[in-house]
Amino acid sequence: MKIGLQLGYWGAQPPTRAQELVDAAEAAGFDAVFAAESWGSDAFTPLAWWGSGTERVRLGTSVAQLSARTPTSCAMHALTLDHLSGGRAILGLGVSGPQVVEGWYGQPFAKPLARTREYVSIVRQVLAREAPVVNPGPHYPLPYDGPGSTGLGKPLKPITHPLRADIPIWLGAEGPKNVAMTAEIADGWLAIYYSPRLAPLYDKWLDEGFARAGARRSRDDFEIAATCQVIVTDDTAAAVAALKPVTALYVGGMGAPELNFHAQVYSRMGYEREVEEIGRLFRDGRKDEAAAVVPDEMVTETMIIGDADEVRAGVRRWEDAGVTMLLVNCHDADQVRQIVDIVR
Repeated sequence: MKIGLQLGYWGAQPPTRAQELVDAAEAAGFDAVFAAESWGSDAFTPLAWWGSGTERVRLGTSVAQLSARTPTSCAMHALTLDHLSGGRAILGLGVSGPQVVEGWYGQPFAKPLARTREYVSIVRQVLAREAPVVNPGPHYPLPYDGPGSTGLGKPLKPITHPLRADIPIWLGAEGPKNVAMTAEIADGWLAIYYSPRLAPLYDKWLDEGFARAGARRSRDDFEIAATCQVIVTDDTAAAVAALKPVTALYVGGMGAPELNFHAQVYSRMGYEREVEEIGRLFRDGRKDEAAAVVPDEMVTETMIIGDADEVRAGVRRWEDAGVTMLLVNCHDADQVRQIVDIVR
């Protein structure tokens, strides 16, 4: 089982111990370090800054939002980070949701699967550098010839030769169609709220993608990186209680009432009634009550919490379910080392 460090995205201020965590992850044998973005900090700059002192860990975005950059701009970011890190970049991409895409980036959210497929295709063209990049659209036409066009657009190749033409592209995906497409066109799946209990269902979605004509990978060389809180404690109840507000936030507050992908994930697990109640309370501003509705199982099903032996058993369970990397949050260097000692 590989281990990745998730730095996440920043809150009101930059984190104060990120460099300590990255250095500890490098020293302890973590496979990768990831950074995220929402509508504050970006995903690439922290990797370049805090990763500059590393030599071994891979540096990945988990995830860079499609609507934040054009495909060619995103390819430039990945190309640059890959050169600076000596070939250690992982480009993790995701569509985000309509509240962010339309409310923050001012872009249409419609047809997220088609947009993702087209976006990835353009990024791969840039990195391959075999010919000037062209794309007929409809989402990212190159050269642009729509309203306001001068008609002077010229197909271009990147000036800088990519260090690697095959920088791994991993996709954040939650629904069945998106997971199947991820298996078809990507090199890895960034899974959130993964439940080992649902592994047979995930396998069905993944196998559909692997079986499609032209699929890039097979199960043998496809990575599944699952975000997972790993907490070693003798007081499991207290740890679970502390995580319930976070679960309630993502189920009730990180998405529109009409379309919340995180809520849909938990509904597929069988928590439809709880999801509905959490969403209602959260929208009414009753966040503490929303957290109280979250059952213990809704937390423990997607996280590994317990004493050292229980955590080891949990890691084996996730590995048996097909996960190749646990993507974990850590508070300090001691926790980084503790997780490695127990998992390895």
